[in-house]
Amino acid sequence: MDGNHLPPSQQPPPAQPERRSSFNYDIESTDAAWRGTHTASEALMRYDDDGPREPLLRKRTTNTTSQIAIVGANVCPIESLDYEIVENDLIKQDWRSRKKQQIFQYIVLKWSLVLLIGLCTGLVGFFNNLAVENIAGFKLLLTSDLMLQKRYFTAFLAYGGCNLVLAASAAAICAYIAPAAAGSGIPEVKAYLNGIDAYAILAPSTLFVKIFGSILGVSAGFVLGKEGPMVHTGACIANLLGQGGSRKYHLTCNWLRYFKNDRDRRDLITCGSAAGVAAAFRAPVGGVLFALEEAASWWRSALLWRTFFTTAVVAVVLRGLIGFCRSGKCGLFGQGGLIMFDLSATIPTYSAQDVVAIIVLGIIGGVFGGLFNFLLDKILRAYSFINEKGAPYKILLTITISIITSACSYGLPWLAPCTPCPADAVEQCPSIGRSTNYKNFQCPPGHYNGLASLFFNTNDDAIRNLFSSGTEKEFQMSTLFVFFTAIYCLGLVTYGIAVPSGLFIPVILAGATYGRIVGTLLGPISDLDPGLFALLGAASFLGGTMRMTVSVCVILLELTNDLLMLPLVMLVLLISKTIADSFSKGVYDQIIVMKGMPFLEAHAEPYMRHLVAGDVVSGPLISFSGVERVGNIVQALRITGHNGFPVVDEPPLSEAPELVGLVLRSHLLVLLKGKGFMKDKVKTSGSFVLKKFGAFDFAKAGSGKGPKIEDLDFTDEEMDMYVDLHPITNTSPYTVVETMSLAKAAVLFRALGLRHLLVVPKTPGRPPIVGILTRHDFMPEHIHGLFPNVHKSH
Repeated sequence: MDGNHLPPSQQPPPAQPERRSSFNYDIESTDAAWRGTHTASEALMRYDDDGPREPLLRKRTTNTTSQIAIVGANVCPIESLDYEIVENDLIKQDWRSRKKQQIFQYIVLKWSLVLLIGLCTGLVGFFNNLAVENIAGFKLLLTSDLMLQKRYFTAFLAYGGCNLVLAASAAAICAYIAPAAAGSGIPEVKAYLNGIDAYAILAPSTLFVKIFGSILGVSAGFVLGKEGPMVHTGACIANLLGQGGSRKYHLTCNWLRYFKNDRDRRDLITCGSAAGVAAAFRAPVGGVLFALEEAASWWRSALLWRTFFTTAVVAVVLRGLIGFCRSGKCGLFGQGGLIMFDLSATIPTYSAQDVVAIIVLGIIGGVFGGLFNFLLDKILRAYSFINEKGAPYKILLTITISIITSACSYGLPWLAPCTPCPADAVEQCPSIGRSTNYKNFQCPPGHYNGLASLFFNTNDDAIRNLFSSGTEKEFQMSTLFVFFTAIYCLGLVTYGIAVPSGLFIPVILAGATYGRIVGTLLGPISDLDPGLFALLGAASFLGGTMRMTVSVCVILLELTNDLLMLPLVMLVLLISKTIADSFSKGVYDQIIVMKGMPFLEAHAEPYMRHLVAGDVVSGPLISFSGVERVGNIVQALRITGHNGFPVVDEPPLSEAPELVGLVLRSHLLVLLKGKGFMKDKVKTSGSFVLKKFGAFDFAKAGSGKGPKIEDLDFTDEEMDMYVDLHPITNTSPYTVVETMSLAKAAVLFRALGLRHLLVVPKTPGRPPIVGILTRHDFMPEHIHGLFPNVHKSH
């Protein structure tokens, strides 16, 4: 709980700061100052042309909304991250004392860390693919051998049994070790980079489950991908490397102490998310653009260089390892593996009727994407009731979906007719092995089963088959319709189970399928290959669900090595995103909202223009004097969850009440733990604090827990002593005047990456601070809770 928000059970009587309501548009200002003793109708009134119509009541003063979020299936408290630079005496002294050698060391270390992030993420990405290809390949080859012996029921038991064991294992480690590892992880990474610190989303246990749970889940044949989890994995790796060691396990490295702050960790995690995309798709430029367009809320040119370097390292690592595996030393990995579909051999020449077909594809993608997001939201809300009952129910749900998936992928190909092998087939038909286009399944010699070629493969190979060129007649229309329906439905019901699962692969599969359907239907009048239509269909569905344009465009072009398709991919993405935006938000934005994370958008909501900063400040306000009694600090820390406290000097410490700045809870705890107390209430030069502590003593701990007020004990004598807060107080916090538009304050808050924004009075002769704004105060539910009718005044 950030800022000055008490739990409801500990709320003291409301003490309202003096303020004036200053509304524009159809809300008039009142002449009287609003105090706690005034009635609500005296405070704010909505007007229309005929005069007063409806009071815009302020219901409460304490913010109790947006304080918790769902991580995994667990409800946990939400904190914000301190991206602001704290300018107190200790930090300033550290800055002044830093030598050129230390500055150079910091820069070298930062580049070394992003190099390590690229290396580790590339190795993990390769390991994931190596494991999936070998585990899934063994399962598919075992099933194929049994089918060649016409032991069909035994083959199904082996296939379904392998899937069941893999799925149950993935669900078990996810449910019991790290529930936060479920899902793709992209919404959680996006929320972290927005400034939301949710419990355990980047913990080492989450990284462990993300890697092995993703391998088991993809190998189990679920309609999910490892691409989304790779983004989360890269972020976890970056967080682990950027912690500066571990005090808990005595692994602290002094030369990594520079990174014990949220600001540098944010940059490293941004690089990690970009590296995850690069490792998943072998798309280094697409990874940079993904971090810029979708993940990061703050960006600067130096970060662009670092993410580009990180993804380049990932690309080099993957290329070297894949080259090594082509010699046959990696088991079944080699032919399949990291998804790469080279369509450059197909030279696209398109005419006006092709452009019309692309527009139709874009519209279909927008409609299907909006519907997908709507249905996924409903399914995830239904799953939450099951998942919150405990780990056994999560595992049971996963097993149920596994049985359904196995039944579909093994049973539906039996409904498809056997097709004679084409005489001009480039590949062997029917094929023997795993990563192939023409699956024999139950068909007689010389025939193949088109539906089995899609279902009875890894998801990567199914996409490769749909994207393949020169295969206009390989898949019948009935085969494509059945596959699209199954993948669309299975993709919906699979996301949300207790398994690390990404949405990229299900969306690409479904989009490529209906793209190929459109391409087959338009074959007589179009010059484009159905494989190219599959690519455009995948682009349209990606745009309709995820609402990303630039990054998806580049990722697809890097996947297919087909730059000539750039104009058509751009067109279809723009159309599908525009259509889908009229229905709902992007899928990741929906999940963030559903989880209850207080995400700050780049723009302010229209109703915020009708309010000012002073209108939403929550109370009561708790502040400290510059030289404060120890007992008062301890009591405030024990009864509140505030993370920032204003420091106000009053006579005799100053001539008049004066706002000194803001002191953080974590800094107060370090100071109290050091017990540098005084018997008299006198302002010192801070020499004791500057001698006893260094700037890095106040650095933020990593995954380990920092000091807590419950762990500190004080004698009665110590409680009556005083402590000087001036040396650790941020003397230059960001402040806004109480009459600033709330919309303007919200944009400022997000753009600067703040955790606390101090609201000061406009008129003299009042206390020097009105209150503190945190991200929770900008949440719609808080504002509508204070003013239930404000949404009507758009």
